[in-house]
Amino acid sequence: MAVPKRRNSKMRSRKRRSHQAIKPMKLQYCQQCGTARPSHVVCPNCGYYHGRTLVEIED
Repeated sequence: MAVPKRRNSKMRSRKRRSHQAIKPMKLQYCQQCGTARPSHVVCPNCGYYHGRTLVEIED
């Protein structure tokens, strides 16, 4: 079985893990009502998506 020849430094390990950080969600604004929502998701406020109303929201 392969065994590492040398110990990795803290700096090398942390550089490798720098891309694993949790990033904030990218939000877009609904064209109909202006509510912030994730991209490629039906607006939870008005049911609008991609130029048309897909879900009827009851008031």
